[in-house]
Amino acid sequence: MAEHTKLQRNNKVWQVLSFLVLAAYGVACFYLHYMQSIQPAEYENRYFQSDLPYHISMIIEDGWYYSFTAYVYQILYVLGGNSGVLIAVFLTGMSVGTVLLTKKFLALEDGAKEKELSLTVQALMCNLVMAFFLPLAGKYRYVSYQNGNLWHNSTYLVMRLIGMATLLYYFRLEKTYGERISAKNWFILTALLAVGTGVKPSFLTVFAPALALKLLWDLFHRVRFRQIFLLGCTVLPSLGVMLWQNAVLFGQDTGNGFHFAPWYTFSLHADRPKAAVLCSLAFPLVVVLFSLKKIFSDKQYFFAWMMTGIGFFEALLLAETGSRSRDGNFLWGYLFALFFLYVYSFRVFKEMLLTRREEKDTKVVSWIPVALCGLVFLYQLYCGVYFFLRLLGGETYFMFG
Repeated sequence: MAEHTKLQRNNKVWQVLSFLVLAAYGVACFYLHYMQSIQPAEYENRYFQSDLPYHISMIIEDGWYYSFTAYVYQILYVLGGNSGVLIAVFLTGMSVGTVLLTKKFLALEDGAKEKELSLTVQALMCNLVMAFFLPLAGKYRYVSYQNGNLWHNSTYLVMRLIGMATLLYYFRLEKTYGERISAKNWFILTALLAVGTGVKPSFLTVFAPALALKLLWDLFHRVRFRQIFLLGCTVLPSLGVMLWQNAVLFGQDTGNGFHFAPWYTFSLHADRPKAAVLCSLAFPLVVVLFSLKKIFSDKQYFFAWMMTGIGFFEALLLAETGSRSRDGNFLWGYLFALFFLYVYSFRVFKEMLLTRREEKDTKVVSWIPVALCGLVFLYQLYCGVYFFLRLLGGETYFMFG
């Protein structure tokens, strides 16, 4: 009885510490987003630079709506006394919520128990890690590379949270969809996809093709066509939402469009684009190098790499024309896929570490892969924390090394 009481007390301590870690990150995010919201919507402004003032201005002053967040921002702006304070609270919730969803993907199965604080810290690290900064590849710490973690684009932050929730729900559904999909589950997944697309269509551009390839594989492996058709239909409402957004963003009156332009987007700010791409993928590449068998046995790990590959080729081959030609908007789907790939690669890294411990392997050569993965991650984590702290100081995201 005494041991049980002690265990409960310890669990509460870990939960409190976990809450404090999340709260500290939340306070930092609120400060950052609030400072972003009060900046003038001028290109010359480089203090707490972000897209947020432009997004607010487009809604409040221009009445221009292309994302579901516009309606949310309009309500929060009015409720906040015509200020961005509640919008900053909302975006903070998105960032903290993403950390909480990250924890769900990092929690190992097979009875492996981890303290709440440990999981929270791991999830927070995955929400801070950034590209392997190498000045020869790109002199700008952020824009020269591709990163799943960023704080300057509000629609991405909202889309990322909904995208993680969608993947979490999809993976649960995927385990049994071949036998049965309930109406409730079908509508929830469909709603998540439609809302996420309405916020920013980029998630759908990497998820839908990956889902199509997965369903095609299942079709040739004797999964009933009816079940494949039902799961595939979950994306149809999202395609309708995307058509509306396409009309707003690329209508004839906008002067915007897109074209085939290999390497254009990756070359906008990188000195050596190919090296910058590899630096952006450093940790997942090192992990997969030592876990090739895992990628074929773990469906979620394979799906993460498949989305990343699709997102990479979309960003590699396509670019916008008109006033948005230098915005690199075809990167957003790839950036989300990178974020999820980093999260799942960290999970695989944890499994590698746990296996070495369970086997009690004392050979130095056996620990080299784990050590190499760990060192790469730690350097990229340092790059991310350093970047975030400088953002909190008001620097532009075009910061040099």
